Amino acid sequence: MEKLKLVVFCIIAIALASSCNKGEINKEIPQQQKIEPTQEQIDKLSALNIDIKDVSIEEIPMIDGSFEKHLVSGDITISVADLEKYNVKEPVQYQNKQFRAPYIVAPPFRNIRILGYTGSGFALTSKMQTALSWAVNNYNALPNTLNFILSYGTDVAAADIVVYKVNNSTAGGQAGFPSSNGRPYKWLRINSGTDAFSTNVNEHVIGHEIGHAVGLTHPGSGIWIPGTPIAVTEPSIMQPSFSATVDGELTPSDRLALNILY
Repeated sequence: MEKLKLVVFCIIAIALASSCNKGEINKEIPQQQKIEPTQEQIDKLSALNIDIKDVSIEEIPMIDGSFEKHLVSGDITISVADLEKYNVKEPVQYQNKQFRAPYIVAPPFRNIRILGYTGSGFALTSKMQTALSWAVNNYNALPNTLNFILSYGTDVAAADIVVYKVNNSTAGGQAGFPSSNGRPYKWLRINSGTDAFSTNVNEHVIGHEIGHAVGLTHPGSGIWIPGTPIAVTEPSIMQPSFSATVDGELTPSDRLALNILY
């Protein structure tokens, strides 16, 4: 799958991501050599209904200068270590409903400290900061047990989720799923090209990646959430495509799925 991205007046497909910890650096993210995954890893991804046509293993650069090994399929990155812990069986065959990852955020971690990063090299733009605030407000308006506490700065060690900008000219981002211990995925990377579009588009991209971080997958990928809609036309912020006219809001289907899970 392609990374979550947007071209004006076009709709483009996307895919999947995972996590890490700390500080501030002042350098561009280098291109990393891609490594082919093993057949066992491919089989696990396939059992999760994750697109396996263009999967690679990459060393993802983190804000503190370290690198973590992840399986990358579009806008999803799953850490190699986390995938080994996933207990998956046969592929799920429901293609038209809301889906979740193998793990969701556990009750001890549902007061989520989310940081909009403002340090050198990876700082969110002013538009991205506004969009992050809007996206967080959308999640906090839901009557469930998830609660986001938003701040801006560079103290990534104190945060549960860090949203930061990476140098990539296409609009979109990358994120991952909650870990097996129930913590939300920590590192949400937003492409610098997203800033060229409206605040609503930025809100949509950030809201989509937050959805992954708390356990929502693209419709048709993962574990079906019982009680969510069957209709293939049901809109969702988690759809693996978006246009320049998106409003960035959670749809009734998204709100239902999150309220069922949490």
